[in-house]
Amino acid sequence: MAEIVRMPKLSDTMTEGTVASWNKKVGDKVKSGEVLAEIETDKATMEFESFQDGVLLHIGVEKGQTAKVDSILAILGKEGEDVAALLASDAAPAPSAAAEPAPVAAAAPVAVAAPVAVPAVAAAPAVSATSANNGRVKASPLAKKIAEEMGINIGNVAGSGDGGRIVRRDVENFTPAAASAPTYVPAFVPAGTERYTEENVSQMRKTIARRLAESKFTAPHFYLTMEIDMDNAMAARKSINDSGTAKISFNDMVVKACAMALRQHPKVNSSWRGETIRYNEHVHIGVAVAVDEGLLVPVVRFANEKGLSQIGAEVKSFAEKAKSKKLQPSDWEGNTFTISNLGMFGIEEFTAIINPPDACILAVGGIKSVPVVKNGAVVPGNIMKVTLSCDHRVVDGASGAAFLQTLKAYLENPVMMLV
Repeated sequence: MAEIVRMPKLSDTMTEGTVASWNKKVGDKVKSGEVLAEIETDKATMEFESFQDGVLLHIGVEKGQTAKVDSILAILGKEGEDVAALLASDAAPAPSAAAEPAPVAAAAPVAVAAPVAVPAVAAAPAVSATSANNGRVKASPLAKKIAEEMGINIGNVAGSGDGGRIVRRDVENFTPAAASAPTYVPAFVPAGTERYTEENVSQMRKTIARRLAESKFTAPHFYLTMEIDMDNAMAARKSINDSGTAKISFNDMVVKACAMALRQHPKVNSSWRGETIRYNEHVHIGVAVAVDEGLLVPVVRFANEKGLSQIGAEVKSFAEKAKSKKLQPSDWEGNTFTISNLGMFGIEEFTAIINPPDACILAVGGIKSVPVVKNGAVVPGNIMKVTLSCDHRVVDGASGAAFLQTLKAYLENPVMMLV
């Protein structure tokens, strides 16, 4: 009997999905566990596997179209079955086609070439999908996108999918004999010419816009900024890294210090629930990671129970997975507090928008060498500014200030984090 396959909810914040590609066409046989389609969610492009055997009788959301969660994605059944009754009885909203990109506007009819990627020449492998298909590369859109991001010539990748098709794992496991990052040649724009381009908003960017707008205009934000003397933290980090047993960053130290401080200040490790306030007894810290399409916040769980080297390893792994779009929903769910660090970009101080459902987020600036007064004398010092954004429905000024005082004590005396 024919069964409806609905648009899956692939993340906790996903409300709609866009079909990046179909791996099957109407009339094809589908086995349970086979990748049916690739779906762009608000956080990543993910492969969607079929949960049943059958023949693909109907496609409800064409490639490039967007549809709400639980609307008809496809129908599987026995060959020749009539799906009209199923379609008629289902009240799911019809998918909305993604808008075509707007044409380039120009003040004068002068053609301008788009930036051209000039990849380095790499040695050709013994087997590739190109040679098997008369020069045409058979690869999934996700594999092509990952290859482009990693600077890999996808024509040199051997495919392990059906008929030599290149899939994600082939690109991720590919080791080129010699390759270098692509060189981009900027387009020439004549003087006095007005131009612009437009692109469709990705699911990730839509969700970022919606969630941050809700946070900013719903939660009454206030901000507390504090300077922290990082001399001892710098010395401790150098000593740890020089030992050869582990490599940690200042961000790892901030995560650990926040985790320990949150145990002492449960109001900061809480969330507004409408009729209740939830005070979390566990500490799950979200660490903001920038990717091309926006911001992802993977979560270091039970951060207060982990050492600096373990935190460092997890954060590094999350960053690599985020940039290659391999984060899973379990990686970004459950945060109780969030840290956003722009210090590595030379930013001295900034404010961040609270990441729901948290009550607070910490914005971390860079370490700056400045004159400071110690024991009545002006001496060189290293100062880092942090700003705590607080939801005033949950956290008062005194509570936020007390948390920052504890955080400051840990970072200025890192040995306290080891006891």
